[in-house]
Amino acid sequence: MVDGKGKLPEVGEASNSSDPDPSHDPSTAILRKKPAPNKLIVDDATKDDNSVMTLSPATMEKLQLFRGDTVLIKGKKRRDTVLIVLADDDCEDSKVRINKVVRNNLRVRLGDIVSIHPCPDIKYGRRIQVLPIDDTIEGVTGNLFDVYLKPYFQEAYRPVRKDDLFLVRGGMRAVEFKIVETDPADYCIVAQDTEIYCEGDPIKREDEEANLNDVGYDDIGGCRKQMAQIRELVELPLRHPQLFKSIGIKPPRGILMYGPPGTGKTLIARAVANETGAFFFLINGPEIMSKMAGESESNLRKAFEEAEKNSPAIIFIDEIDAIAPKREKTNGEVERRVVSQLLTLMDGMKARSNVVVMAATNRPNSIDPALRRFGRFDREIDIGIPDPTGRLEILRIHTKNMKLDEDVDLEQIAGETHGYVGSDIASLCSEAAMQQIREKMDLIDLEDETIDAEVLDSLAVTMDNFRYALGASNPSALRETVVEVPTVTWNDIGGLEKVKQELQETVQYPVEHPDKFLKFGMSPSKGVLFYGPPGCGKTLLAKAIANECQANFISIKGPELLTMWFGESEANVRDVFDKARAAAPCVMFFDELDSIAKSRGSGAGDGGGAGDRVLNQILTEMDGMNAKKNVFVIGATNRPDQIDPALLRPGRLDQLIYIPLPDEPSRLSILKATLRKSPVRDDVDLAYLANATDGFSGADLTEVCQRACKLAIRERLTLKKRCDLLAAQYHLTTLLDTICSLGISNNRLVLVLHLNSQKDLKLPTGVVLRGKKKTIRPYMNSSNEDANV
Repeated sequence: MVDGKGKLPEVGEASNSSDPDPSHDPSTAILRKKPAPNKLIVDDATKDDNSVMTLSPATMEKLQLFRGDTVLIKGKKRRDTVLIVLADDDCEDSKVRINKVVRNNLRVRLGDIVSIHPCPDIKYGRRIQVLPIDDTIEGVTGNLFDVYLKPYFQEAYRPVRKDDLFLVRGGMRAVEFKIVETDPADYCIVAQDTEIYCEGDPIKREDEEANLNDVGYDDIGGCRKQMAQIRELVELPLRHPQLFKSIGIKPPRGILMYGPPGTGKTLIARAVANETGAFFFLINGPEIMSKMAGESESNLRKAFEEAEKNSPAIIFIDEIDAIAPKREKTNGEVERRVVSQLLTLMDGMKARSNVVVMAATNRPNSIDPALRRFGRFDREIDIGIPDPTGRLEILRIHTKNMKLDEDVDLEQIAGETHGYVGSDIASLCSEAAMQQIREKMDLIDLEDETIDAEVLDSLAVTMDNFRYALGASNPSALRETVVEVPTVTWNDIGGLEKVKQELQETVQYPVEHPDKFLKFGMSPSKGVLFYGPPGCGKTLLAKAIANECQANFISIKGPELLTMWFGESEANVRDVFDKARAAAPCVMFFDELDSIAKSRGSGAGDGGGAGDRVLNQILTEMDGMNAKKNVFVIGATNRPDQIDPALLRPGRLDQLIYIPLPDEPSRLSILKATLRKSPVRDDVDLAYLANATDGFSGADLTEVCQRACKLAIRERLTLKKRCDLLAAQYHLTTLLDTICSLGISNNRLVLVLHLNSQKDLKLPTGVVLRGKKKTIRPYMNSSNEDANV
């Protein structure tokens, strides 16, 4: 459910004033930026100079800086550079102005925070090596040094930093260069006697872009609390080991991250390594295994030795369940030896070695328990499926370089992508962009070497492109279970107004107004049982309430859970509930509940009591559901007397709702809802039909309407002359008579369909009823012989 501002409410989060302020949450304290006078907001420069930054005179005075001073400016991903500071009266006190080239060197964007430090002891450089970027010198002739570098460095005593890029405008175009080497230090000032070398092969743009796209904390969204935990356990020991020494505890040795594929476990490990500047050693689980005796253990030992030599270091073991399964369940001797070797290596790490082991898996319960104790993997962190706020963060990260149309509403997309993980959202954005390109393909000639600039400029991803991508994709973590956000609304369901109201109070209110339940100290209901005759809309109601809550909908057919293997049926139940909790808010719909929830002990011929065990598992899962997870269970049956009483007690399926056969107003509503998208003649009297169908269920009425439409289509296709394709009164009445004669509604229908009077049935000219049989000559509208279908 999206509120009036287009923002989704947090799952299980109350909005009352007594809630703790998230800015004072100690669990995320490490993520908060500490205010300081030298931390300033990045603004765009007015003068395009790669060696200059500008500050307001008041800020310069506060930081005790003078015009022309050289300062060190620190950005993200442990990047920094040296610049000359100048005063700018138009610059705000809280901002620093730097150009785009410097921003790229610091890996920052407009609005980011940088810190500024005096750098008085920077030395003059003896020698620097500079090389151009290959794509900026295509077609450039002449001596690069004379045309570009000499005028650039002669103008001023420019400070430079090794590995920085800078742009020089000269001749007919701008050329980009990179500082490859500096002597005597990484920072120096290029003076009159500094030697400048520019010999060597140009640097490939792809190599530079790979460096530019190094992952940092800003590239990870949707797991704020988990990131805070990981930074506490990794960054603090690597950067400030004295903290642990002074308080008298040992720093953590290892972190185990678990969660569905695509949530960003490997990405987090790389981001931590880049941001801390630590040596990163990646071990892919399956790659370390070898058929040679002792080689697998040797590979592990080499990895730990290499990390200790290059400390501070992070060892990241991806898919750790492949090399450290439970020893009692493995048949191979190699796996057992590898697990033992890993345990020995983690125990043997020196307390102050500045090495942290991180591991990732999506099967935490298959890892050997000895690895999961304190002193080895100290902390286990669940990198779960993101909530709407997390998905919005991820969407903003993936669309920050995309050209979006004004109609794109990222908050709405975040609300509609239940169950999507980071990789799914990346795929969604990519598919939306591809769809935009497909729409412009008629303007693009594949044979041409270039594309018109106007075509390139017109490319912008629209909301319709995202809508298409949403239809073409589904969440990868939940593909094994059919999870859908239904499109059925209350308008699709005729009648049942009291049932709708009761459902809204039971299901919708806890999702939309959790604060009210907290205020009254009341826990919301966990489930509802629909019972009543077949075809009265029990499944449709479950889908509609899921759609109204903007919740996922998992439909579980009872017999599908049962298998012939011992214990597998219960495992299926467990997996379904796990998926539902991961995709919360979620409505689980058990159709034909009586097939898996029969009264225990009554299952004659039930091999091994599988039905009883499945029911026990369902009862256990429902009791273990967390109120904050917003998982709601709806069961449907037309045999409520067969269901075990333990399932129907308060706290499980709290409410029993009878879905009756529709009364006359409800039947009229159902007919209107069913025919609202069909072309219908003016002579169709739905009130008469509603009155004539006493005892019909909703499914029966839908079938009448569908058959009437089929009859109209048949007439349209079989006639040589064209007529209007409209559902007429006689189509519907003919089919009512047919259904009655077939005894579909328990022979309770007394229809006025066998009368010989044309006026009673309001039949059009050309339709004659004879006795109990009807001879139908289709109605022809001569004035519309050429009407289009």
